[in-house]
Amino acid sequence: MIVGNGEVGEGEAGIIDAADFVVRFNDCRSYGAGGSRTDAIAVCNTGRPAKAMLGSPEWRAHPGVVSAREIWSVRDPEKFAAMRVPLDVSHPDLDDFCDDYTEAFGAFCAETGKAHVVIDKSIHEAVDASLSAFAPAPYVVPSSGMIVIAEVLSKFPGAEVMLAGFGHVGWEWHPFAAERQLVDGYIAAGRLRRLGGKTLEQDDFRPGWPKI
Repeated sequence: MIVGNGEVGEGEAGIIDAADFVVRFNDCRSYGAGGSRTDAIAVCNTGRPAKAMLGSPEWRAHPGVVSAREIWSVRDPEKFAAMRVPLDVSHPDLDDFCDDYTEAFGAFCAETGKAHVVIDKSIHEAVDASLSAFAPAPYVVPSSGMIVIAEVLSKFPGAEVMLAGFGHVGWEWHPFAAERQLVDGYIAAGRLRRLGGKTLEQDDFRPGWPKI
């Protein structure tokens, strides 16, 4: 179960908590209304979100963070180091976007007995390639949710994977419209299910969409 920070339907918390493995994101905004089981937390390990989490005693003491066995850093340090100079030109306001806190999350995991997983840049690049089929407007990076979906589908190809709390809206520099199309393609192909959401019928799946 991959639980985003969007709205979770009434009565779905119990379904989420009954899953074998639950991934939440960053500050675990889904915790409570979206259940409490938390096996892994996927974090933005660069820029302002990373700095805010690591510097927050409240984040460190959050029951979801405390109970999680794993922290997943969704941004490969090598990938984001290479992005710094181009972003300085295209998005000068994102001057701290590539500041890397991966080692600090690793230290936090070592202190608290958690496993630290850094998602490889190959996942990010595969997501970019898949999204290109939908001709998205220029964007900076895919969302953490999209990276985690791709990581789970790659790492656990035989698992039943379900999404909750994914509204595909948020930061302006994520390609949310294309991500929704890509996720709907995965659903139509039987790779994902969306808890409480509309699933495309097979007839709605366009032949030109990326292979999965």
